[in-house]
Amino acid sequence: MYTQRMLANELITNEVKNSAGTEQEFSRISINDRKTEFALKGETPGAPHRLSISHAEIGTGSAKRRRSLVRVDKTVTGVDGTPVVVSCYMVADIPIGNLATFAEPTNAVANLLSFCASLGATTTILYDGTGNGASTLINGTL
Repeated sequence: MYTQRMLANELITNEVKNSAGTEQEFSRISINDRKTEFALKGETPGAPHRLSISHAEIGTGSAKRRRSLVRVDKTVTGVDGTPVVVSCYMVADIPIGNLATFAEPTNAVANLLSFCASLGATTTILYDGTGNGASTLINGTL
């Protein structure tokens, strides 16, 4: 069975890094029902940098599904001087009512993370956004 862990109120010990590998510290600013939101410590009020996690369950019995979302939204200044929002997110849609274990959802998450964070035939994991999958997301390539 999968071990459930509650996220800390402060994400300060290497949980989140930027493309340069620098740790970015986030503080929980809200928790409401099945959603929690973190803000980058020291963010500029006019340029929020947020990390949010939410969960929703639908159906019953063997048709029950959980849709979970991890999302980062960062407001930056565009080339024309106006604020624009860059968003990246990952969704897990899991048929929790019809699975004996969480082995396959765990494998699917591992597949996605390794694709985004590696260059292929290497064991090196890249946190700088240059992995094969990350590159296809950023550059729109196939």
